[in-house]
Amino acid sequence: MSTEPPASPTDSPTAPGKPRQAAVAAWIGSALEYYDFFIYGTAAALVFSKVFFPDSDPATGTLLAVATFGVGYAARPVGAFILGHVGDRFGRKKVLVFTLLLMGVATFLVGCLPTYDQVGVLAPVLLVALRLLQGLSAAGEQAGANSMTLEHAPPHRRAYYTSFTLSGTQAGQILATAAFLPVAAMPEDALLSWGWRVPFWASALVVVVGYVIRRRLAETPVFERQVATDAVARMPVVDLFRDHWRDVLRVVLAAVIASVSTIFTVYALSYGVNTVGLERTPMLWVGVLANVVALAALPLWATLSDRIGRKPIFIAGSLGSAALMFAYLGAISAGNYPMIFLVGIVMFGVVYSATNGIWPSFYGEMFTARVRLSGMAIGTQLGFAIAGFSPTIAAALDGEDGTNWLPVAILVAALCLVNVLAVASARETYRVPTEKLGTRPEPASSSPVTA
Repeated sequence: MSTEPPASPTDSPTAPGKPRQAAVAAWIGSALEYYDFFIYGTAAALVFSKVFFPDSDPATGTLLAVATFGVGYAARPVGAFILGHVGDRFGRKKVLVFTLLLMGVATFLVGCLPTYDQVGVLAPVLLVALRLLQGLSAAGEQAGANSMTLEHAPPHRRAYYTSFTLSGTQAGQILATAAFLPVAAMPEDALLSWGWRVPFWASALVVVVGYVIRRRLAETPVFERQVATDAVARMPVVDLFRDHWRDVLRVVLAAVIASVSTIFTVYALSYGVNTVGLERTPMLWVGVLANVVALAALPLWATLSDRIGRKPIFIAGSLGSAALMFAYLGAISAGNYPMIFLVGIVMFGVVYSATNGIWPSFYGEMFTARVRLSGMAIGTQLGFAIAGFSPTIAAALDGEDGTNWLPVAILVAALCLVNVLAVASARETYRVPTEKLGTRPEPASSSPVTA
């Protein structure tokens, strides 16, 4: 970690922000944005193998469809470098408006795509191209929203306010899954011909509502003070890798915990419906209910971390998620609906929320304001890229017939262990003043020597 450039006036405490307004704006924007992002994952698990890859055998078609979900994560590191630079150089607000517009337009166009039967291989090519645009948008969304709320929040409640970004993400996942509940219940012919398109077309509303909300956002006092004192980094990425490369690496390794989410959301859904033969509707309801529980759990975990620290809660959530993934996939394999609901809700709604409620503050607190958005965006998106391809890796690990779930659970446990090691090596930040975040702690002064 580095020290902040010049002492006064840039080291003076920042003016009070507007944490409630920033948190509400982040929540609503993230909910709308991640509705778009997650409806793609649901469609990839349930529909795309038949619409865009019909000439493949069922197992290969599912693998290809799930792989297109991962493509969005591959684009995110590229978007992180671009949007991180924009956010640290020109402001958090510009990033938040741009990401929402890009995500909404790309998602609406997915719903307009021709099928493989209509245009052949061009259909999956266009699908992948639009998924890449979704990935570019998502790269700056959470980092921008987290930076915005963290820099508006009072020092003793940073985790609480930044957790609203992830609450919005969970709400977006609820909306995305709920949008597919009536669609998934449609007759097969209607579902594959036009039904699956409806949730994507709804993104037109997302664009309008989200644009109005984010245009009204106020820039953070921290960034405005940097502009006023000419402390804005000219090349944030250069400063980031010169002064904070260790923290970037920590965030990358810690962010692979998102594999719990992608395995739960995409692989487990596809495994349950396409391999085990479970009904689509109850499997979708597991995700809805787990995310509803997460909406309550996220701010509670965040509030607790504002009192006792980020690291113990983060690590407990990672270890608990690793253990419960074995139980969840085992319950799906057995076709035991009560256990599927119980374990799924506890794992994803309660235990995994311990990490999700903490990381928006914890990652941002590793960096100075000059490079905060770049550090969060690049670090998380490199880690999320690994997580994004976890369903693809899982589909390759579960055997030719797709029934061997144990290697998939072991994969998730191994990634959770990587996360634990990265978090354990980081500095505890919950008591560090906002203006001192990302700086080296001052050495304890030695007792004066008397003659």
